[in-house]
Amino acid sequence: MAATQDELYAEIDLELSWSERDLPERERTRHVHRLHPYLGKFIPQLVEALIERYLGRGTHVLDPFAGSGTTLVQALESGLDATGVDVSAFNCLLMRVKTQRYNLFVLERELRDVVTRLDGPCLAAATRKKGAYLRNWFAPPAARELLAFRELIPEYEHADVLRVVLARAARSARQTTHFDLDFPRAPQVGPYWCHKHKRECRPVEAALPFLRRYALDTLERIKAFAKVRTKAHEATVVHGDARELNYGCVFDGVVTSPPYPGLIDYHEQHRTAYELLDLDDLRELERGAAASGTARAAIEEYCEGIATVLTRTGASLRRGAPVVIVVNDRRDLYPGILDRAGLRLEQRLRRHVNRRTGRRAGEFFEDVLVART
Repeated sequence: MAATQDELYAEIDLELSWSERDLPERERTRHVHRLHPYLGKFIPQLVEALIERYLGRGTHVLDPFAGSGTTLVQALESGLDATGVDVSAFNCLLMRVKTQRYNLFVLERELRDVVTRLDGPCLAAATRKKGAYLRNWFAPPAARELLAFRELIPEYEHADVLRVVLARAARSARQTTHFDLDFPRAPQVGPYWCHKHKRECRPVEAALPFLRRYALDTLERIKAFAKVRTKAHEATVVHGDARELNYGCVFDGVVTSPPYPGLIDYHEQHRTAYELLDLDDLRELERGAAASGTARAAIEEYCEGIATVLTRTGASLRRGAPVVIVVNDRRDLYPGILDRAGLRLEQRLRRHVNRRTGRRAGEFFEDVLVART
């Protein structure tokens, strides 16, 4: 017999669960948390609560599966130093842009300048050479505008910020359906019935509107974060395989949300960025990628990989430090993983996730595992 709603909620940590009314999307994606779409990230309010509960101000937190940098950004806002590791070059680019300190006057001048130049001769002079990906996924005007923007990037001090703007605009400018931006399977080149807008829509033909909008939106988000981040704390981003790293310092704890087997291909979701920015693609090092499947061998490889990361991480933690892991462990893999890593499971909390929208709407729960070294 299925559990009743009362039974389900009796197991929920209400301090780690929020309703849509209590925590609307604009709050879950405040300031730099929405510089670029990212599937599978946890919300900053959860990280904030976990930091307050298990770490506190003035400490140094590690996230060995740092993804889009939620832990790092929230640590800077909450008064902690932070180190984030990820095998994805795009994730590391995004984290650096989110956590870097800026001369806001220079940043604003550059972003406004590049936007005005998009109407000038640079567009006509843009390279006509396009790879197969751009030819297949973008209308010719959109591809030309994206390439023109890319050619301007090296002229600016804040080139990494412009790279993120380019990646975000290109994601929106692909020839795909409006309701399938997360998982497009094939280019959409003609009119289609749009499940999102409930009418006939056409694929995007131009990238300039997105480049202009996202350049100015990025500026405002970085300005907003600059007002709330603490001045004395910094974030370090490490591009590498956390199974092999020696950190050379001691951390006060871990707050992380690892990938889970068979759900998301983290490199593939940012394929457009890899194609346009010529980033190193290390997808073969992903743990639990959807492409690897969920067969017994894939699950074992996943468990071994996560355990190795946590073992390596534990060697750089102070004695008794908390290791806080947020994951929807529906296969109950993590007690065994923690045991392999020599970590002691202290608490297993449940939280209700009320953040699914559109085609991913529905009831969703995840675990917060608290272990100790």
